[in-house]
Amino acid sequence: MTKINRRRLFGLGAAGVAAVGTGAYATHALLEGPPPAAAASTSDPVPFYGEHQAGIVTPAQDRLHFVSFDVTTKKRAELVDMLQEWTVAAARMTQGKDAGTFGAVGGAIEAPPDDTGEALGLPPSGLTITIGFGPSLFDGRFGLGAKRPAALADLPKFPAEDLLADISGGDICVQACAHDPQIAVHAIRNLARIGFGKVSVRWSQLGFGRTSSTSRAQSTARNLMGFKDGTNNLKLEDAALLRQQLWAAPGDGPAWMDGGSYMVTRKIRMNIETWDRTSLSEQQQIFGRDKGEGAPLGGKHEFDEPDFAAKGADGTPTIAVDAHVRLAHPSSHGGARLLRRGYNYVDGSDGLGRLDAGLFFIAYQRDPRKQFVPIQMELGRTDSLNEYIKHVSSGLFACPPGLRDAGDYWGRTLFA
Repeated sequence: MTKINRRRLFGLGAAGVAAVGTGAYATHALLEGPPPAAAASTSDPVPFYGEHQAGIVTPAQDRLHFVSFDVTTKKRAELVDMLQEWTVAAARMTQGKDAGTFGAVGGAIEAPPDDTGEALGLPPSGLTITIGFGPSLFDGRFGLGAKRPAALADLPKFPAEDLLADISGGDICVQACAHDPQIAVHAIRNLARIGFGKVSVRWSQLGFGRTSSTSRAQSTARNLMGFKDGTNNLKLEDAALLRQQLWAAPGDGPAWMDGGSYMVTRKIRMNIETWDRTSLSEQQQIFGRDKGEGAPLGGKHEFDEPDFAAKGADGTPTIAVDAHVRLAHPSSHGGARLLRRGYNYVDGSDGLGRLDAGLFFIAYQRDPRKQFVPIQMELGRTDSLNEYIKHVSSGLFACPPGLRDAGDYWGRTLFA
């Protein structure tokens, strides 16, 4: 069994001591599963400890910095030690503290600071930091092969994708979401600094303008094509559906994933210039929704249930058979749903005057084999939207459950 390096506990300072003192409450929370806590305002902190990791059902923040790491150390003990250090730093940063005990300016002048400093004076801004482990981490280097969940099966080759290997996959991912982009970047930068010599950045992605709402208290956001996105997906208020569709349950797989979830990422480049020259009528037929209100065609309001049997005066379906909303709807996939946390991205231009822009799609679910895979297979085959998009990056990660208290750390149950 791997034990936590107790030296790491001191990095939490008073916050860590307080968390240890509430261990009984944390254990109760694990058993009872209270509703996820959220920041009271966009400047306030989000609790770090709990039954599930923050950053999944947490009301989606406006900014994202996502990174995928390759593990470079060959020593299991070094990897565990780094995960302990990461956990302490993450717990501190999400509460608005520096990444390390002495911060950006409090240590010895001759030594590198414990924090990079760009978040000095800034509030926590609702920062959440969520970790996941990729299939490649279970390749035998660290004796984890027998603990690889069946649900972490490699994604199949989908139609209409052209993946780039250098921006796909990875051993460990970290998702940092915040309402201030500097806070999200600060979090990733410091974890990469702490992990130097043990991990290296494989790829990363900045995102802005959330394209999904994870709470019914949030308005539905728009993607760069101008349409409301993810209307019918899971929300944090859907308690029964979350148990059924989002959280891994005992018996699903190895016990270390009980209460966790599986994350799929897809970088979807949009042919922005071609889309912008397409008529409004065709755009709406492609999505199957009204662009202004977001209502399904034939309906009046965004959350009206789509009527897939309705036909126009000419006898053709009001919502086309290859419309995105029809193909992605739960009724087309045995009720399968996803919890989405997507973000818009613009990565400059491609040198030919075309924007390198689109959607960085993030979806959480209980089992990708039964949820994301069948949905995306159908979309890849017949979605009329495929003329305007291309999937260029893909990732799959097992996100373990939340941490009990300051004596816990990311990956403890996996490496036990």
